[in-house]
Amino acid sequence: MARRIVWLTVLAATIAITLFGLPLAAAAERFYRADEFRELERHAYYAQADLTPALLRGTLPAVWPIEEDEDLTLALYSPDGELLRGTGPNPGNWFVSRAIAKSDVRTGVDEGDLVVTVPVMDGTDVIGVVRAATPETKPILRAAERWVLMLGLAGVALLVTWLLARRLAARLAGPLQDLSRAALRLGDGDFSIRNRPVGIAEIDSVGSSMNATAERLDALLERERAFSAEASHQLRTPLAGLRLTLEAALHAPPDQRAEAIRTSLAAADRLETTIDDLMTLAHGRRPAGEVLDVVGLLGEAQPSWQRRLEARGRTLDIAVDPDAPHVQASAAAVRQLLAVLLDNAVEHGAGRVTITVREIGDAVAIDVADQGSIPAGRTAQLFRRRLPDEDGHGIGLALARRLAEAEGGRLQLTSSDATKFTVLLPAVPEQGDRAGDQDASAIAERPSVSP
Repeated sequence: MARRIVWLTVLAATIAITLFGLPLAAAAERFYRADEFRELERHAYYAQADLTPALLRGTLPAVWPIEEDEDLTLALYSPDGELLRGTGPNPGNWFVSRAIAKSDVRTGVDEGDLVVTVPVMDGTDVIGVVRAATPETKPILRAAERWVLMLGLAGVALLVTWLLARRLAARLAGPLQDLSRAALRLGDGDFSIRNRPVGIAEIDSVGSSMNATAERLDALLERERAFSAEASHQLRTPLAGLRLTLEAALHAPPDQRAEAIRTSLAAADRLETTIDDLMTLAHGRRPAGEVLDVVGLLGEAQPSWQRRLEARGRTLDIAVDPDAPHVQASAAAVRQLLAVLLDNAVEHGAGRVTITVREIGDAVAIDVADQGSIPAGRTAQLFRRRLPDEDGHGIGLALARRLAEAEGGRLQLTSSDATKFTVLLPAVPEQGDRAGDQDASAIAERPSVSP
């Protein structure tokens, strides 16, 4: 590319110099030709003035007024066109004849010479003609000296153009080559590439766009990796439950296997729901303006979580504000968010687990509390994404917080002595819709399950 820029620049300069130089060279030749005619005319008039007294006396001058050489010849003709003295055609040709006939100065080219003829007058009578001539090549030779100088200057101009073009090409090609290498690295999966500004607006714009693309791809890949880890974390619980149920079915008496199979199918359904939710969240297929009945969602999830807590000798209580409105959120997101909080309460909490749904201003708060506690030194890192094998509350809380924020809400730890997490979700503006009241009453009337 750099070589192409250099040669195109030099070619453009050559064309420009040629288009400018050829007319200038022709003008120089015409200028020197006109200058030679003026010089010949000056010599002819000088000779005319010097020869006129002798011709008026009817004699020839004793001394020739101008010394002739190879570049200048002088001739004197009679009124009949006869050569009287000097160097010139004999008899006089057309230029001499016209000067005699017209009694005025004649200029032109005669057999390879530039010629000027000037009549010598006695009143109105022509008593002689002075002819001055010089080779036609003389102005060309004088112009050639300028042509050589012009060619030299053109060569210098082309050399300077070539040097500047090389510098410009290096300045352009270098950043473009860097962009090309950066694009190759980006294509190979290296998202750490960053292009520095080079002071060329167009290249800087491309570099900035590539930097932004690399940052977006890096962030996207990081989110995908985090989501993969968090998704696998979310799938472990239903998979573990399904495995335990199937293992229990293997050792169960024949009359209990049907119930074990039904339990396994229910666990498989929950696993399928979890997978569907995760796929929906991964691909961002949330319907626009989706309205969610939190009370109904809790009613669907309550039986399975009660069974898990029963197995550990613990209870689940749900308290719902009958006037709590619906929320503007994705069912998949809220379902997985609650699954994380309840799983956290089951695995890391203690005692009774309580879920409370209440209205706070233009939001709906969902509290998930248990009777365990979190050491004060660990609360600051509670929502940091951890590796699956790290001690602590796992990587689920990081996912839960991101899900809440993606729905325009918040997730925070509101109590660490008696562990309580609170989810705030935007409420649907009131329109007299309280379709969830019956569900709320039904859940509120359900008895807590105790061991």
